[in-house]
Amino acid sequence: MNATRTRPKRLVHKAAPQLKVLYVCTEVYPWLKTGGLADVSAALPPALRLAGLDVRVLVPAFPALAQAASVCGAPIALPPGTADGPGPRADTAGTAAPWLQPANWHNLTTADASTCTPQVYLLHAPGLLDQPGNPYTDASGQPWPDSARRFAWLGWAAARLGTGLDATWQPDVVHGHDWHTGLSAAYLHALAERGQRVPATVFTIHNLAYQGIFGPEVMAPMGLPASQFGLRGLEFHGNVSFMKAGLQYSQALTTVSPTYASEITQPEQGHGLDGLLRERQAQLHGILNGVDGAVWDPQADALAPHAYSASNLAGKAVAKAALQIDMGLQADPAALLFVVVSRLTDQKGLHLLPQVVDELVQRGGQLAVLGEGDATIEQALRACAQRHPGRVALHKGYSEALAHRMVAGGDVIMVPSRFEPCGLTQLYGLRYGTLPLVRAVGGLADTVTDCSLENLADGSASGFVFHRLDADDLARAVRRAFALHARPADWQAVQRHAMGLRFDWARAAQAYAGLYAQLAQDVL
Repeated sequence: MNATRTRPKRLVHKAAPQLKVLYVCTEVYPWLKTGGLADVSAALPPALRLAGLDVRVLVPAFPALAQAASVCGAPIALPPGTADGPGPRADTAGTAAPWLQPANWHNLTTADASTCTPQVYLLHAPGLLDQPGNPYTDASGQPWPDSARRFAWLGWAAARLGTGLDATWQPDVVHGHDWHTGLSAAYLHALAERGQRVPATVFTIHNLAYQGIFGPEVMAPMGLPASQFGLRGLEFHGNVSFMKAGLQYSQALTTVSPTYASEITQPEQGHGLDGLLRERQAQLHGILNGVDGAVWDPQADALAPHAYSASNLAGKAVAKAALQIDMGLQADPAALLFVVVSRLTDQKGLHLLPQVVDELVQRGGQLAVLGEGDATIEQALRACAQRHPGRVALHKGYSEALAHRMVAGGDVIMVPSRFEPCGLTQLYGLRYGTLPLVRAVGGLADTVTDCSLENLADGSASGFVFHRLDADDLARAVRRAFALHARPADWQAVQRHAMGLRFDWARAAQAYAGLYAQLAQDVL
């Protein structure tokens, strides 16, 4: 039987209930962040609450997240799977049986913990989830060896919450994010096959390139039914794919931009899963990410203190001068300052950047880069900085405060990605009047309009877009940026238009709310 056709039993709802959603993820800004998922997880659940949904978040109790939360209710034991039923086996945990702790983030804590309403469930598993630092890789950049176990327990916790583990709150929808949560749908599917009533399931792909692939030996200790290890299950070239589990067993699939939703159904960006995604295209929805206006606002950004607005851009020039000092660049208000805030990887297209630096500098520009990653790219950019002192600067690592100052102080923010599911950096650039220079892929294509003559004429231009993944096409986009910058009135008109665009979470929340409501009604 095709796993995606198995229908769980109908949930019983009261008249006009407040829809309850369990949002499952692994990182939340500002407490734990490795990428854009943390920003989404910080902004989307509150936006869903404002849209009228009862949303709670399930996260692993990684040290940074556990320290940011306050207890709000009694611990809830998380029973392991049994010999004849799904779920991780007891010996696959750490030194103690995992449990769930209802909690709130510190900024949501009420005075009386005995009566407060939890908005977070922390999954505790001592010896399994308490490593500090990056939740996915160790200090050497290698995946944690127990990744399959830790994220199987996360999926199992979501499934058990979905079937009534917390007697005071049971979700209508379980919404998992990226491969780390993929087993939640697989476990719920297994429970439904055993006759349990289960909630609707939604699975969001933030980046299909990261799939959580493990050897087949994880099937037994993770308590996954043998029937799931097949083409219509989570088997992927003889291994177990957590990503495929989410894609195969969730009732609805979403990804973070309409263009990326189309791209991943084709071999070039399907990463071996394009066939399955084509089969499930009717259940695949592209919902564009948003910008958290409470965090990213040029008029009230605590991390970028030189405030400005579309109607008064004077503060942006001050922010630019301050950034030039911060990065060790020459104080040159006339220089067109390009900035990059990114992981330095081939996926981000940054292997192309060193090939255009000389021309960029020769034309009077400057380049400031914040990031780390591929050693070859880092070395090439460092060589550029040595070759052009005062004109090119590389800050290795990541700083949230510096990222804000670079977005505020730059003239052009570069996102020349090979592929980009949505991208938030270009959205921040638009909000701050730092015109994005992007490749026409994924969410970049959905959010940035090129400064062609016709787009300048009709007022729709908001940045610079190139198409081919090569240095020549990137260089042409750089030249268009210089050409527009030489026309100050047109440049400021584009800035003001870009700053007036709104990619907010309220819009995305309404789209998700509509999807949840349909699924909760249709589930059988």
